[in-house]
Amino acid sequence: MKLSRREALWFGFGGAAAATLANPAFAATVEELTAAFTAGAAPAADGISLTAPEIAENGNTVPVSVEAPGAVAVMILAAGNPEPAVATATFGPAAGKQMFATRIRLAKTQDVVALAKMADGSIKQASATVKVTIGGCGG
Repeated sequence: MKLSRREALWFGFGGAAAATLANPAFAATVEELTAAFTAGAAPAADGISLTAPEIAENGNTVPVSVEAPGAVAVMILAAGNPEPAVATATFGPAAGKQMFATRIRLAKTQDVVALAKMADGSIKQASATVKVTIGGCGG
């Protein structure tokens, strides 16, 4: 089979579009992302700690950390961002501590939500409000 350059480009664009549309990280809302991560389980508020500053002088680099002993996965969401899925981390059996720290971008003052999927299938949730004085992604 001989492919022209134009046909090869169309196949490439089609593959990229399929990969983008099939990825749950590109879901439109926080509710859809939460439902995909939790598989319908109701989150509890104990057993997880989210550390984020009350006031972030610059929304481009906001330090956050999540500690969830016994977690197999952690997801951080920011509802006010153009793309609410900020970060996801998974922990294997060799992980010494189920702790995740990073710097995120926040577009404006908003709630940052951390969800943790525990080894027993339960879901834990914590949230913190971060006041942004200089916008990070979009303003």
